[in-house]
Amino acid sequence: MRQMITARLQRSWDLRAAGNFIGGGGGTGLVLAVTVATLSTGADLRLALLAGLVLIGLGLAMVWLEIGKPWRALNVFFHPQTSWMTREGIVAAPLMAAGGAYWLFGHPALLLPAAGLAAGFLYCQSRILKASRGIPAWKQAEIVPLIITSGLAEGAGVLALLSEPTPVVLAWALAAGLAREGAWVLYRRGLAASGAASGALGTFASPPAQAARWAQWLALALWVMALAGLPLAPLAGLLAAVSGWAIKALLITRAAFTRGASVPHAPVRGRGLPMALGGR
Repeated sequence: MRQMITARLQRSWDLRAAGNFIGGGGGTGLVLAVTVATLSTGADLRLALLAGLVLIGLGLAMVWLEIGKPWRALNVFFHPQTSWMTREGIVAAPLMAAGGAYWLFGHPALLLPAAGLAAGFLYCQSRILKASRGIPAWKQAEIVPLIITSGLAEGAGVLALLSEPTPVVLAWALAAGLAREGAWVLYRRGLAASGAASGALGTFASPPAQAARWAQWLALALWVMALAGLPLAPLAGLLAAVSGWAIKALLITRAAFTRGASVPHAPVRGRGLPMALGGR
């Protein structure tokens, strides 16, 4: 017999915390999409890259606003050996500097360090949730590829809204969307197998979550049609980005149930006791 006791929805992280994952994921994904587009076509996408940096900054600002005493945010830099949130904060400054250098000078070589730091920032975000062991919906190993692929899909979607995407960018967006679908399937299977995430599974079966999932599927179909020459990339981008952000908001605010106490086996009095404790 297995009993789950007092599992409840966490209240420490709200939409402001979700905003960090929305802005950080979409922003870093946009920086990486800009890198792909620039290196493949030579296009000047500095304004799009600046938009990515703004999204990352807004996400970090959401975390700062969530803290009851905002100046305590400086404490985040003191534990790089144990905290993925600290590592995220440490990566943010050089990422902004590298992105700013490319925006100022426009040399494609300056994109490479910005892209590398953006990938590191996105990885740190995925590990922040993985490190939250008390919340089954976050601690799943499969959440790492889910957060990473979602950021890539969101960023490609935003780029399709800000510029005319090339076939290479459309293929990148479609690949990121398909990767997100695969990561989602593995994540849901992991949740179901854990036996401790019924609340999260219920949230992901709710109408808002299902609407976001339908939007993601439609975005995939629209990417294919855009590759075929139809002018549907902006709509595909909008759906790919907004649906990913909606899933993240649900993941942080409505699917984050605590584990609760568990009794894996029903105790049977008088059986299996050591002799020193009176067993026979």
